[in-house]
Amino acid sequence: MVAAIHHDHEDDNALPPRKRIRADSPKPKTLKDPRLFAPFRALGLITNHVPFVLQTRSFKGATEGPSLHLVTCLGKSWAMWEGGKMTLQFVSPDESENITSMAMDGKAVWAATGTDVVKYLRGREVKRLSNPLGDSLASIIIFGSQLLALSDDGSRMFVWNTTDGALQPPIQFEPGFTATTILHPATYLNKILVGSSQGTMQLWNIHTQTCIHKFTATCLLTSPSTSQDASSASITALSQSPAIDVVGIGFANGEISVYDVRMDERLLRMKMQDGAIRALSFRSDGHPILASASSNGHIALWDLNAGGRLLHLVRGAHDGAITAIEWVPGQPVLVSSGEDNSVKQWVFESPTAAPRLLKFRSGHHAPPHLVRYYGEDGKQLLTASRDRSLRCTSVVRDSRSFELSQGSLAKKASSLSIPVASLKLPPVTSISFSTIRTKDWDDILTGHTDETFARTWTMKDKKMGNHTFTLSSDTKKRDVVGSVKATCISACGNFGMASSSTGAIYMYNMQSGIKRKSFSVGPLPEGVADGISGKRKERCVTGLASDALNRTVIASTLDGTINFFDFHTAELQCTIVLPSAAVSITLHRDSGLLAVICDDLTVRVLDIETRRLVRELGGFRSRVLDLTFSPDARWIITTSLDSIIRTFDIPTGQLIDAFRTSSVATSVSFSPTNDFLATSHVDSVGVYLWANRAQYSEVSFHSLLEEDIVDVSLPSVQGEAEEEALEALSALTVEETPKDVFSTPPQLDGDLVTLTLLPRARWRTLLNLEVIQQRNKPKEPPKPPEKAPFFLPTLPGVEHRFDVAQTKEQQESKKSTKRLEKAAGSSESVFNQKLQAEDKEGDYETFYSYIKTLSPAAIDVELRSLVTLDVQRLFLTSLIQRLKSHRDFEAVQTLENVFLRMHGDVLVANSEVGEELRKLREVQRAESERVLELLASSLGTLGFVKEVL
Repeated sequence: MVAAIHHDHEDDNALPPRKRIRADSPKPKTLKDPRLFAPFRALGLITNHVPFVLQTRSFKGATEGPSLHLVTCLGKSWAMWEGGKMTLQFVSPDESENITSMAMDGKAVWAATGTDVVKYLRGREVKRLSNPLGDSLASIIIFGSQLLALSDDGSRMFVWNTTDGALQPPIQFEPGFTATTILHPATYLNKILVGSSQGTMQLWNIHTQTCIHKFTATCLLTSPSTSQDASSASITALSQSPAIDVVGIGFANGEISVYDVRMDERLLRMKMQDGAIRALSFRSDGHPILASASSNGHIALWDLNAGGRLLHLVRGAHDGAITAIEWVPGQPVLVSSGEDNSVKQWVFESPTAAPRLLKFRSGHHAPPHLVRYYGEDGKQLLTASRDRSLRCTSVVRDSRSFELSQGSLAKKASSLSIPVASLKLPPVTSISFSTIRTKDWDDILTGHTDETFARTWTMKDKKMGNHTFTLSSDTKKRDVVGSVKATCISACGNFGMASSSTGAIYMYNMQSGIKRKSFSVGPLPEGVADGISGKRKERCVTGLASDALNRTVIASTLDGTINFFDFHTAELQCTIVLPSAAVSITLHRDSGLLAVICDDLTVRVLDIETRRLVRELGGFRSRVLDLTFSPDARWIITTSLDSIIRTFDIPTGQLIDAFRTSSVATSVSFSPTNDFLATSHVDSVGVYLWANRAQYSEVSFHSLLEEDIVDVSLPSVQGEAEEEALEALSALTVEETPKDVFSTPPQLDGDLVTLTLLPRARWRTLLNLEVIQQRNKPKEPPKPPEKAPFFLPTLPGVEHRFDVAQTKEQQESKKSTKRLEKAAGSSESVFNQKLQAEDKEGDYETFYSYIKTLSPAAIDVELRSLVTLDVQRLFLTSLIQRLKSHRDFEAVQTLENVFLRMHGDVLVANSEVGEELRKLREVQRAESERVLELLASSLGTLGFVKEVL
């Protein structure tokens, strides 16, 4: 039950009963695709754990130097970026399995996915090489016309010819040798270096398929491999140096060896203390510097001329493990990518200077759990993640996305030698904003995990604001201060409110940060004293909202109450008791509808004006995580732990759309422009957009059963999925369009008389058209202005005079020809054509539909043009048949009156039309009597009802 407690002693009215789904409703046709939302695009995906591929291209006659291109992996697809401005060029279509390795050969991109290696040109697949043994491929490399790939278990290596796609016999490694990385040494013809997880390395000739030399772990590592753990001795990185025969080898224990493969001798040894070596790269612009990356996100720079001395250590270069680093050929620029979903470019001002971050492209490196559209244009998204960041994601262009700054954390972390992530704020749990005063002061208010104050942010400056709103009282009494649970900014943007887990609600001024008011939810109502909260004194406030006119503040509590406060006096006006705990609330300010997520797997909708429950939406199989309103407040879109996104129609309270995603959607947000739905998911760092089909075409809305829920894959970044979605939106057809129950049929019943539903003034004007024309007739006809020719003839004389007489003679000489007069006389109007085309025994529906589109003056002209007896008899027949069909009664009466008034004398004088006139009189008398009888019966019934009531 739901109880309402009014503190102004108003009378309580009965609440509407909960709507139930009819058990005997017919089962609709099984759906293959979601009817309402189509997968459109994924945002915020930059790279993953697969190393990127770098390539420089130079063109003849270019003045800006070689262009830089990066290829990063996005899971089942890859993206190509222009290195100069880090702009996205294009994205490949999705593969059936995840991409494990990539390589570039000229303009072609090769990607290993599952058991196949696919070749792409400008993002389109042109060739596919398959592994006949069925082994998954883990790493690929290309040199010359050969493509080499390691199997996932590291037991064999495959060699393909990229020209004809021929597969050579696979190279089988000996037992006890598990291949992890491969490298082609420079100038070594048909030779390949293979590193293993045991710490050993082998040199193979792929043409003869023979092992030329074996490098033992004793030579490669400082300590013998027998005294070390097998996993720590694994070779994790191989890199070619500018010097021939010299390669860099990285191990899982953090050791780095600069090795001469021809002399089988180790030249240098370095050691990174933190984590395993994930990537190595030698500088190629003349400075002997080696860059190494660790699994903890650090980048180390080593001076090879000084015996491997450590030059610089960039701590926390990435927030996760670094997957690849590579120097740009001939430039002091180092490119790195990490598992934190970012690609960064570091520039070196001098050979010994520390690197400086030049440019980067990044996104969330932990799945976002809170997504909200920012502003009214639907172009920006505010996203919060467990990576302790608050980002603004652009829907229009990826380069406009950014992270809101939390201060100079990098400098502070560098001085303290700690990761940057440890200095960031706790994860965001609540977001509220108002764009009205964006240019004046802070416009975003957030609550964070286990913090006792709310923080302000400014979107204009892209940083954290100047104020923090504490939740402690001003009294000297030491009260328990709870953590922030909900935040809200008023519609005007002047006030910010925050609530705590102990029941405190405070209002602050957004400009000055001064506390203005405090709200108290009071003691527990009697209806819940022994229920949800038990003996707890604190009442956790789980949600806050304010209306559009700053009259009401709404707060929900965990004990299942919705409290209404006066915005100006902070007085508690009304309390509504719900049958379950209120987890969160969402207010649609324009309509005044408040949606409450309850703990009993139900979403309840309240009207804040009447403060009554208006809808209860159920059918959830698990806990509801988030919901959002459509801009017109007609739909509510919800997401729950059962991985189903449901759309409810608020007026009918029915489920009209539902689809299941591959992972649970943690948050949903509907665009203010009604075109996209944004979702975030538990296993992805991206934000996914779903196009609203109803925005572009007609979609049928009818009740949906749980059995009709379909499985839908998540949108891709770009490619075939987006193109197919656009094609579906541009030419969308509905297989079965149900009958619109709200449209009025042409005739309710055959025995009833139906009118035209046109304004009465149209038929009254037609009846009195002669009187209206006579009344509006001007006293004297207007005089047309004299038309002067382009070249005006002049008369001789001193004064300039024009020859007007000659102009009038030319106008009189222009007369219409007989051909034009004959053509005008033989033309027939559309009125006559439709009249003659109708069936004499039909209801003349097309003819009378055309009459309804004409103006009274046009109908008068058409009736006067009926001069022949044959046409007049046809018109009389049309009046008879229309009267028999009981439709357009007042139109037929008007047309009959005007027609007989115009042509009555002609009809009386000719006996040929006598039969039609007699039929018309009989039908007219019968229909008039029926109408009068129906009116009398209706008036009698109405009078009886009025007397009884």
